[in-house]
Amino acid sequence: MKYPVALSLCLVLVTPTMSEDLTLWIGTGGNGAKGIYRTTLNTDTGKLTEPVVAAEIGNPGFLTLNAEKTRLYSLCNIDGGSVAAFSIGEDKSLTLINTRPIGDGGAAHLSLDKTGRVLFTAQYGAGSVAAFPVAEDGSIGERTALIKHSGSGPDKTRQEGPHPHSVFVSPDNRFLLVPDLGIDRVVVYEINHASATLKEHGFGTAVPGGGPRHLKFSSDGTKVYVLNEMGMSLTVFDYDAKAGTMTEIQTVDTLPKELWEIPNKAAEVRVHPGGKFVYASNRGHDTIAAFSVDEGSGKLTFIEREPIRGAYPRNFNVDPTGQWLIAAGRASNTLAVFKIDPQTGGLIFTTDVLNVPAPICLEF
Repeated sequence: MKYPVALSLCLVLVTPTMSEDLTLWIGTGGNGAKGIYRTTLNTDTGKLTEPVVAAEIGNPGFLTLNAEKTRLYSLCNIDGGSVAAFSIGEDKSLTLINTRPIGDGGAAHLSLDKTGRVLFTAQYGAGSVAAFPVAEDGSIGERTALIKHSGSGPDKTRQEGPHPHSVFVSPDNRFLLVPDLGIDRVVVYEINHASATLKEHGFGTAVPGGGPRHLKFSSDGTKVYVLNEMGMSLTVFDYDAKAGTMTEIQTVDTLPKELWEIPNKAAEVRVHPGGKFVYASNRGHDTIAAFSVDEGSGKLTFIEREPIRGAYPRNFNVDPTGQWLIAAGRASNTLAVFKIDPQTGGLIFTTDVLNVPAPICLEF
């Protein structure tokens, strides 16, 4: 049964939470990392267990799981750039099912459709998006789609051509949204699930020179929050699910220009499970920017910037209960744990920091 957001938040505040152990999967790259790591979060205490190697594979980078949490998919450097499928055992062990070459260089990101039967990848260097069918046993089939982007942006150093940076499926499973850093667009594709192919549908226009990197949908699916890596900002779009169209309504700084003392790059955006807060990471400044969400408009209001107690937060995540934020310091080889204030959305450092080599992706 689904409750309205306001009611569900009241229940969280007045009902004692049951302690639960949640598996956190860690994709890595470089710095002596061996592959995919695993740790466990206790939702009562916020404590993480010591990370262990779950699967040895070269530069898995980003990860994605199916809805049932029985399969895990990763990137890897096999055959010049591949995707890998794993089954997840009852003891949370990973067993390799198969790997499949992308055929257009290495990917920067991957995701599954809501049924777990189509896998998508974004090739930053090659400027392309690919699709693969996924069989009932979880194995990845031969590539069924490869679409090259075109165009450029105002920054001649980083936007000399297209650079698709990530792939995200819409809540209703109809569309694939692809932030392209090189052309300042979020390209929208219609998904053909039967053939595991894509048809270009349209695009949302991002901030010129902003360099869109990642995005997330609001809890009700009516807004899209796009993180601009180069512009150090978040752009809020109204999203028409029926039409598959995006309309910009607001852009806010994750890091204002007066604080750009060293090279900075925005990296990740997450929406709190309750829908009231949005978070974004700033590499270089090494902080998480927190924002509150206006219930009516979906617009963002700045709350705070919290240091991650580490270096270069390429990724972070909020646990499904909405109590804890885990920040990954790729350059510091760390995971730092923060308590989320349920009233304000502010972050409170718990003083817990664990070591894991070169964390790039965190997925519950």
